[in-house]
Amino acid sequence: MRRRRPGGAEGDLLAGTLDLLILRTLQAGPDHGLGIAQSIEHRSDDVLLVEQGSLYPALHRLEERGWITSFWGVSDNHRRARFYRLTPKGQKERIAEAGRWDELARAVTRVLRPARVARPAE
Repeated sequence: MRRRRPGGAEGDLLAGTLDLLILRTLQAGPDHGLGIAQSIEHRSDDVLLVEQGSLYPALHRLEERGWITSFWGVSDNHRRARFYRLTPKGQKERIAEAGRWDELARAVTRVLRPARVARPAE
């Protein structure tokens, strides 16, 4: 997964973030790979781009862990596609991972915030 930066430069996001984004996306219901990628891109206001080379290995990894399951279905454009669904185990992991992400985001925010300078006693 890549993040679009101002001026067109791109860079890798933190490892593990894609798993959480996939789990969160599938919370809304089953979807196929392209739909998952488009949802993440849309919900991030086109900042996060999910490339196939990152998405499908992540989907396979999540399926191996039992966090998602897959089944064959027909997409909106009437093509056969593999759909992915969040499992109860995946739902529990999504909640745990979201908590860890929130904690990490708060910690990064604290580091980036300007340091408060102690005022001398008067």
